[in-house]
Amino acid sequence: MNGLRVASLMAATMTTGLVAGVYGIYANAFMPGLGKTDDRTFVAAFTAVDRAILNPLFLGLGFVGALLLTLLAGVVNLKEKALPWIAVAFVLYLISMIVTIAVNVPLNDALRAAGDPATIDVAAARAAFDEAKWTTYNLVRTVLALVSFGLLGWALFLTGKSAVQP
Repeated sequence: MNGLRVASLMAATMTTGLVAGVYGIYANAFMPGLGKTDDRTFVAAFTAVDRAILNPLFLGLGFVGALLLTLLAGVVNLKEKALPWIAVAFVLYLISMIVTIAVNVPLNDALRAAGDPATIDVAAARAAFDEAKWTTYNLVRTVLALVSFGLLGWALFLTGKSAVQP
């Protein structure tokens, strides 16, 4: 059981860190870079990346996997000192998912639904997208996922510490 406790917590930590990193890259590089482009480039690049990230590896292993692995880590650590940290990490990551599904995804979908950047009014599509709202909520989900990652790291530390103590 100790192996499952550690493995599930390690997997939860790694996948949560992966998602936090993706959100962080969007906040730190992708959106600031796109923000400096013309409307056609913005719409074309953003929708292309949005289509590419909707894949089983990121959605299954990363986005949803982080939540499920954190839940598993909590279940197998029910009687351990790390449980409160895992539980808070789970709640924070869940909130980051809710923000993503409630705010970022509908904005992404609306931009993609606007149509082919070669044939639409890209200035209108970009204005309707609301970059400021998207980036603000991306920052919120970045912080939530990053704190969740940190809490899972702390839970790993506590788990390792308890494993070596008599």
